[in-house]
Amino acid sequence: MRKFEDTYRHMGLRKKLVDLLRGKGIQSEAVLDAINKIPRHFFLDSAFEELAYEDRAFPIATGQTISHPYTVAYQSQLLDVKPFQRVLEIGTGSAYQACVLAELGAQVFTIERQKPLFDENKTIAWLRKYPSIKYFYGDGFEGLPTYGPFDRVLITAAAPFIPPKLVQQLKPGGIMVIPTGEGDVQIMKRLTKNADGSVSEEVFEQFSFVPMLEGKNG
Repeated sequence: MRKFEDTYRHMGLRKKLVDLLRGKGIQSEAVLDAINKIPRHFFLDSAFEELAYEDRAFPIATGQTISHPYTVAYQSQLLDVKPFQRVLEIGTGSAYQACVLAELGAQVFTIERQKPLFDENKTIAWLRKYPSIKYFYGDGFEGLPTYGPFDRVLITAAAPFIPPKLVQQLKPGGIMVIPTGEGDVQIMKRLTKNADGSVSEEVFEQFSFVPMLEGKNG
């Protein structure tokens, strides 16, 4: 069960988390402010409530995880979201990252391949606070061509390769943030789509994500 009560104590713990993230090198005040506003314990079973504001990942349904706050902040900072931009997120999971993007002012289109997670998120009334998030059940490798092109694309799972259909759905000048590599550790990359359709690549730190899988899992 989850609890949907946000107390002054929770708010204090969030402030400490934000200070920790700032100390780890997160510089975007917009990202830090978004994380400070969102009750992370709402996204976890109440058994983890006392630990929700530690910088660690936690299990959620279907063998997935809610990422470390540092990972969420790091990816969000690299993505450099501006208000009203259209962001495609691959891997909704608990929807915590989607809410961070929504707090940054994005129009979020998020895809989840695990049907139980997709169904559960539809039942959580608190998530309706963010009408700018649109939820889809589908294959992340396919993206959402009907709704593109997108200003930003964020992948929240370990991609074995850069999905070409997601590059196609990125606007010229758009940015994709993606952890790539198989095995236990991935390299975070930021791709920028050039006017001629080619892609420029920047390489950043190592992280560990659950694998990005093709198809849907009902």
